[in-house]
Amino acid sequence: MSDLPRFNDQAPRPIAPIASQDGTTLARLVGVMRRLLAPDGCPWDREQSFESLREYVLEEACEVIDAIDAKDRAGIKEELGDLLLQIVFQAELARAEGSFAIDDVVEAIVNKLVTRHPHVFGDVKADNAEQVLSNWEKLKAKEKKGRGILGGVPRSMPALVRAQRIGEKVARVGFDWPDVAGSRAKVAEELGELDRAIQQKDAAAMEDELGDVLFALVNLSRHVDIDAEGALRRTIDKFTRRFAHVEKRVAEEHGGWGDPGDEKSLPLDLLDSYWEEAKKHDA
Repeated sequence: MSDLPRFNDQAPRPIAPIASQDGTTLARLVGVMRRLLAPDGCPWDREQSFESLREYVLEEACEVIDAIDAKDRAGIKEELGDLLLQIVFQAELARAEGSFAIDDVVEAIVNKLVTRHPHVFGDVKADNAEQVLSNWEKLKAKEKKGRGILGGVPRSMPALVRAQRIGEKVARVGFDWPDVAGSRAKVAEELGELDRAIQQKDAAAMEDELGDVLFALVNLSRHVDIDAEGALRRTIDKFTRRFAHVEKRVAEEHGGWGDPGDEKSLPLDLLDSYWEEAKKHDA
């Protein structure tokens, strides 16, 4: 006989008032996941692995971010549930192979939080957020001695986010421009090097210098307290809205797009006029 929960009654259960909720319902999610992974559970779930679930972890995290950006509290609740499912799913895969389980995951993060907040759980003083972050990095370095300051920055992060995290981490140990002016001057320096690579038509150098420009811009965004990833996403959204107006005008006035370079292709100055209309509507 299996000791896994059967969950024959799937009717919604009463939930405690928000102020009283303490995470006890997590056990039900664990039980449902175990049922899905049981020998007579869900065939799709039973075929999954850490590697096959990798893309879903990223996707669900991005959907949480989208809901946050939309200020959609109901959406955040739903997407956090989807992300939590990925955590429980992988913890159950690990339990099945004997490496760890959900309580190990929770205990590890609780211990980490207590250890890295000595100003709350110990006698260390921290008067502001900057001191907290500085202490955090020192404790991390001590815990992970030999790994290096940047060892904990995931390589699979989106490039802009990864660049900003790297800048933040090295700044906490003093490896940073002292002010915005130094960071802005670095952008100008890297742009000059990119211009020279373009003039020389050196493809490898252009790629290298463009990367340096992007990295310098991310550092500048950090110095002026702007999230580079968020700024670029908002610009992409803005471009998408405005281009939709251009596309609509092309369809209305010309019946659609011509092929670039042929006799029916629309001139750039005309398309730019539609773009200017879009900017006025989007102001």
